[in-house]
Amino acid sequence: MSPSSTSKRSRAKRQQELLERIERARTLLEGADRVLVGAGAGLSAAAGLRYDGERFHRGFAPFIERYGMTDMYSAGFYPFPSEEDRWAYWARHVWANRYEPPALPLYRCLLEAIHGKEWFVLTTNVDAQFEKAGFDPARIFAVQGDYGFNQCARGCHDSLYPNRELVEDILAAADEGDPTRAPSGLVPHCPVCGGPMAVHLRIDGAFVENAAWHDARERCLRFAEGVRDERTVLLELGVGWNTPSIIRLPFDRLATSCDAPLVRLNRDDARVPDGREGRAAGLQGDIAELLPQILPTPGTATDG
Repeated sequence: MSPSSTSKRSRAKRQQELLERIERARTLLEGADRVLVGAGAGLSAAAGLRYDGERFHRGFAPFIERYGMTDMYSAGFYPFPSEEDRWAYWARHVWANRYEPPALPLYRCLLEAIHGKEWFVLTTNVDAQFEKAGFDPARIFAVQGDYGFNQCARGCHDSLYPNRELVEDILAAADEGDPTRAPSGLVPHCPVCGGPMAVHLRIDGAFVENAAWHDARERCLRFAEGVRDERTVLLELGVGWNTPSIIRLPFDRLATSCDAPLVRLNRDDARVPDGREGRAAGLQGDIAELLPQILPTPGTATDG
């Protein structure tokens, strides 16, 4: 057999296996009364909010030229020389990922498909796409924060402050002057300790976990308690190995200890726990292409 024939047979086998996993995933979702969604950065990237490539180069050219930045993720950790420089960057980052984008179709597709089922969303994303798409905020636990709020960078108190007006003011000033440096008069300061402010993101131990955060966590835990006794599927979308202890590893444990069906979509690594192949489906590839193929018709749940 020629190498080309072997390659064709191998591709055909992989394609057939993928189709079988797609069908298994769809069956698992259709048979569920409840869906616990675990969503990571890969979902928003597949929906269009990429942190690199053309989108980054188009929106952040002055910062790339000044600092040599390569993508928005690593830029978030850049040691800016001043608060004016830091807020010039973060205003643009927050606008590009929180305020400028509309509700993206992939999120709307997901909401439509789970309509009629009980559901809860556990997410490390901070772009508010679930809320924009119409997901009930009371059924979302955004563990890592929200681009739409600022907090004391030292975490001296637990209040959060909406930041859209500040972001718009900094961007308006950028149009009139140096886009990489915010006016000193616009740099925010903590109203309690007078120290620096930061976007509400978990980047260090000063991250604010206020009463609303803890309430959302409790609602998520209560929903997860039903995994063992009710027909619940774990639907994991775009969760990698950056913070696996938040979604990926807990989902693996629930799938194994509670015999819960697990559907995992990931661009790079969709492996499921050993021994779970019959009750799990791992689909590796473009989530934007795969997700619509596995989502059930809205409102469906089969007996079983």
